[in-house]
Amino acid sequence: MAMTDEALAELATLIVDDEPLALERMELICAGIPGLRVIGTARDGAAALAAIADLSPDLVLLDITMPELDGMAVARALTRREDAPAVIFVTAHENFAVEAFDLDAFDYVLKPVTPERLERSVARAIARRDVRARGEPEWLSEFWVPYRSELLRVAAADVERIDAERDYVRLHVGQKTGAGRSYLLLQTVSGLEARLDPRQFIRLHRSTILRRDRITGLRHDGLGVWSAELDDGAMVRIGRTYLSRAKAMAGR
Repeated sequence: MAMTDEALAELATLIVDDEPLALERMELICAGIPGLRVIGTARDGAAALAAIADLSPDLVLLDITMPELDGMAVARALTRREDAPAVIFVTAHENFAVEAFDLDAFDYVLKPVTPERLERSVARAIARRDVRARGEPEWLSEFWVPYRSELLRVAAADVERIDAERDYVRLHVGQKTGAGRSYLLLQTVSGLEARLDPRQFIRLHRSTILRRDRITGLRHDGLGVWSAELDDGAMVRIGRTYLSRAKAMAGR
């Protein structure tokens, strides 16, 4: 039977976890995420690689701590494949984040996973896939933003900070020089994040994306709360679900 256009548009997903209850919970969460279709599950690393070869998923939700062949070993094996799926690590451990992103992991989600956190990550993966399918440049190099009665070109390299404002994002430029300006753009922060070069930009909060070279340090404020210090002295609180990215950026 031929697949429908809707099925073709969905992200074919493999879930890998050695804990039956965790596997079941992930299946339930995935069932409620638009654009995602679970095509299989695996309970260990060897079974995961076999399933990937057989099913060719677009996305793998991959646990790390598994007996024998763990999630990191699976990810390393996938780096040798030209058609490797995107990998989102799903784990209870923060301390593998640096290695995970070194292996080009798409995201790193901490357990217990919330549907909202996973849905944001999946939305980014879908946006990235669609950009590639259309043959567009993978990373945005410029924005055309409305300003008064005209459209202005803003180079992505000049954007220093992006804040979510309901259905819009606000692009901040020139803050470091003191001649700061900002522009509203009709776009979601998650959709925009998927189009920005992760070597230049990092999302540290559900409503904030920063250019990496603006960050001068990370500060632990106590009780598990961290903030990023910017080159103008401003502090930006780091959301818990984005802390692993920040620590990976700092090599921790």
